[in-house]
Amino acid sequence: MMPDISEELRLPVACPSCGSHLYRVSKVHNPDDKVFCASCKRFLCLYSEAQTMLERGPGDELEAMIEEVVNRNHH
Repeated sequence: MMPDISEELRLPVACPSCGSHLYRVSKVHNPDDKVFCASCKRFLCLYSEAQTMLERGPGDELEAMIEEVVNRNHH
């Protein structure tokens, strides 16, 4: 069995298909790695674009708290 080389990341942008905020990304974190919805597997963006979304921050305080909790082990 292949080891899982991806991790979950919560972004401020909801998946256009299912509304989830959880995404899967390679643990390597190359800028051109693809980011996929953890629920429906839809492609969202490249890892470099996801980083930009995280740097801009969430739209409100509740989103900020949720992202901090979910993403704290990934930075």
